Amino acid sequence: MKGYSKDDIRRICKEENIRYIRMMFTDMMGMLKNVEIPATRLEDALDNAVMIDGSSIEGFVRIYEADMFLHPDLNTFLVLSWENTAYGNVARFICDVYRPGVNGEHIPFEGDPRGILKRNVKIMNEMGYKAFNVGVEPEFFLFKLDNNNQPTLEFNDHGGYFDLAPVDCAEDCRRDIVLELQKIGFTIEAAHHEVATGQHEINFRFDSAIEACDNVQTFKLVVKNIARRHGLHATFMPKPVEGIAGSGMHVNCSLLTNDGKNAFYDSTTKNGLSEIANKWISGILAHANGFCLITNPIVNSYKRIVPGYEAPCYVSWSDSNRSTMIRIPAARGIKTRTEVRSVDPSANPYLAIAAILRAGLDGVQGNCKMVAPIYENLYSMTDEERKAIGVTSLPGSLYEAVEAFKNDKLILDAMGEHTVNKMIEAKTIEWNEFRRHVSSWEIKRYINRY
Repeated sequence: MKGYSKDDIRRICKEENIRYIRMMFTDMMGMLKNVEIPATRLEDALDNAVMIDGSSIEGFVRIYEADMFLHPDLNTFLVLSWENTAYGNVARFICDVYRPGVNGEHIPFEGDPRGILKRNVKIMNEMGYKAFNVGVEPEFFLFKLDNNNQPTLEFNDHGGYFDLAPVDCAEDCRRDIVLELQKIGFTIEAAHHEVATGQHEINFRFDSAIEACDNVQTFKLVVKNIARRHGLHATFMPKPVEGIAGSGMHVNCSLLTNDGKNAFYDSTTKNGLSEIANKWISGILAHANGFCLITNPIVNSYKRIVPGYEAPCYVSWSDSNRSTMIRIPAARGIKTRTEVRSVDPSANPYLAIAAILRAGLDGVQGNCKMVAPIYENLYSMTDEERKAIGVTSLPGSLYEAVEAFKNDKLILDAMGEHTVNKMIEAKTIEWNEFRRHVSSWEIKRYINRY
C-alpha cells in the first residue's frame, strides 16, 4: 500500500512530466476501461469530478441514468512506464464508480465490480478477519500477428512445460514483460513456459484482495502491450486451441485473523489445516456450481473444463491431488493456503474473488456440509465411481452455469441484484448466440454423412 496523498501525486506529476492521466475502471465482463484526461485536469480527478457515460458500459446503467463519477483510489496512482512519449509521460488511477445522489452527493454504484468486492470484504471484516490474501496465477498464450497486425493461431514456439530457448522462442518477450512489471512495482516470483505450445505463466507476489485484483488488471495490460512490441498477440482466452491444455487462473487464498495469524494453519493437526480451513473448503465446494458463471464466465470457458487437459472438472479437494478443484500447496505456517484451480483468466477478478470469498465465509460460519479430501485420480474414474464417493461435476456449459447461478442465493447476494440481473441477461444472450452458430466441426462431421 503506497499511502499516496494528493500532494504526493501533484509532486510526482510535476517531477515525472505527466501530461496525460488514464482514469481506469472495470466493467461487469472484466474489461478494463478508461477515460483519458490531460494533466491540467488533475485537480478535477482528485476532487472526484471526472464523469463517464455509464449507459455505454457493459452491465452498468440505462441511458436515462447515464451520468457516473470516477473516484480515483490514490494508492493506485502509477506512472505507466511503457507509455512514455516524447511529449511527456502517462499515469493512471484505478477508480471506483459512483452515481449521483439526490442532493448532489455521490453514491457507490451497486454494479461496480471493485465496489462489489469491497462490500464482501467488509462482511469478512465484520466476522473478525483482518485480511483476505490472494495470489493468482494467470496463464496466457502468445500467437503471431499477420501482415495486418491481426492475431492468428500460429505459435511462435514449440515449447512445453519449463522448456527454454531455442525451443521456447518467447523467452525474450516473457523477460521484457517481467522487466516492465518490475519497473512498476510488481514482485515477480517466477516466469516459465507452460505445458501447452505457446502458453506461458508469470507468477507475482500475493496481496490483499482488492490490491490483488487491481494487479491482475494491470498485469493483463502490460502483457498485451509488451507482446505487441514483439509482434505477438497475448490472449487470456481459456481455450484458444483444440487438443491442448487451456489457460487457468489458479487462485491461492488465505484468511488472516485480526492479530495477523493465518486462520488456515493449525500445527496440531495431521495435515496442518485448521478447522477454519476445512470449513472454508466446504463452503467453496458447496457453492462451486453457483459461482462457476463468475469464475468461468464465457462459452469458451467450458471447452477448458473437460477431462484430459489438467483442468479440474469435479467438485472436490485434496492436500496433494492435482485432479481436484481445490488443492492445498505443501507450504504451512503463514503460507498455508487453498488453491482454487477451476478459475480461468477470462473471469472478472473482482467478481471472482468476491464470489470465492463469500462462499468460503459461508462455510466458516458453519452453513455447509464438511467434505472429505479425495486422493484417487478422478480423471481415471467413471461417472458412477465418482458418484459413489460423493463427487459431482462442475457445469458442462455456460447454460448449465447460468442455471446453477440462478439457484445459489448466497452467490446472488454476493453479487447484488443489479449485477445478477445484468449478468443473467448478458450470458443468456451469449449462450443463445452460440447455440445458433454452426461450427466448422459440425460441417466437417455432418455435411457428407447426412
